Amino acid sequence: MDRPLRFGVFLAPFHAAGQNPTLALQRDLDLIEHLDRLGYDEAWVGEHHSAGWELIASPEVFLAAAAGRTSRISLGTGVSSLPYHHPFLLADRMVLLDHLTRGRVKFGVGPGALPSDAFMLGIAPERQREMMEESLEAILALLMCDEPVSRTTDWFTLRDARLQLRPYQQPCFEVAVAAQISPAGPRAAGRFGAGLLSIGATSLGGFDALGSHWQVAEERAARFGQTMDRSRWRLVGPMHVAETEAQARADVEHGLADWARYFREVAALQLAPATDDAGELADAMNASGFAVIGTPDMAAAQIERLAEHSGGFGAYLVMAHEWADPAATRRSYELIAREVFPRFQGTATRAVASRDWAAEHRPEFMGAAGAAVMKAVQDHHAEGDA
Repeated sequence: MDRPLRFGVFLAPFHAAGQNPTLALQRDLDLIEHLDRLGYDEAWVGEHHSAGWELIASPEVFLAAAAGRTSRISLGTGVSSLPYHHPFLLADRMVLLDHLTRGRVKFGVGPGALPSDAFMLGIAPERQREMMEESLEAILALLMCDEPVSRTTDWFTLRDARLQLRPYQQPCFEVAVAAQISPAGPRAAGRFGAGLLSIGATSLGGFDALGSHWQVAEERAARFGQTMDRSRWRLVGPMHVAETEAQARADVEHGLADWARYFREVAALQLAPATDDAGELADAMNASGFAVIGTPDMAAAQIERLAEHSGGFGAYLVMAHEWADPAATRRSYELIAREVFPRFQGTATRAVASRDWAAEHRPEFMGAAGAAVMKAVQDHHAEGDA
């Protein structure tokens, strides 16, 4: 990676069903405020409508609330499920949010993740990726063109449509397409020259697909006269770190088993073995490379592994979770910022070099300083004698 790596959070969010949802959403806002103070670059917030865990129905509304509590962190939809919305209305809301945040918005898009959401909306799963691409084409035309846009599909119509406002960011805020295992995301990113948001980068299938995904995106970009930029490629993976691996493993006894059970029994994704033992889960997730439950050194090694396998990317997003209690969770993000960021951003190299230089020349400096003290003493006595 030639440029400093950016860091952020991918906030689905995940909250165990049955708890106070108002307080859970408040913790999410508190977390983004905490990350803003720590110097995280980006926060991406998801859209879900069922299954009881992922509680944010409108990332735009949530990000508007987060914007008022933060000053510098970029705020992205992670992701807006395009088949669920009329493209004109979604484009209009994103432009409004771009103005309200003075240009801190990013627009992550996808076909929709939870089958239960699509079922309630009467959308056939096999249509979702096609609908996403149809919608994205229309949205980008609305955002980038001053001329009226007309489109007719079997699920939306645009008739001489134009937005009242241009985006605050010129010519437009960044757009990124979600990717997990299928090539649909990379194909759309390449066609439109968008960024790539690899949500399943550390899962078994997602990790294996990283190289081929980038190749698919570049091939499609060349076909459509676009270019792909690795600095706009974001990889997502879960981490929880503490001062020691033993402490990190103790921390995740709080909620790791509940999280694994949600994916095993509700979200229909097998991300961990079928056990409720937090220790066994931590062993398996660390061994597979899916997650890091350990120390900042282990987190840095994970990022280095991803960089080597992918060929380079622009940002690492920690998949947010509540494996640990709020205090330990916030501490994990702080340790990542304090000890992992500098390794990939070069912010501490000069301080380390200065320390090493001073240590190397310490005898010389101490000798000169001691001689100066002795001279001052001698000069004082000489003056008194005179």
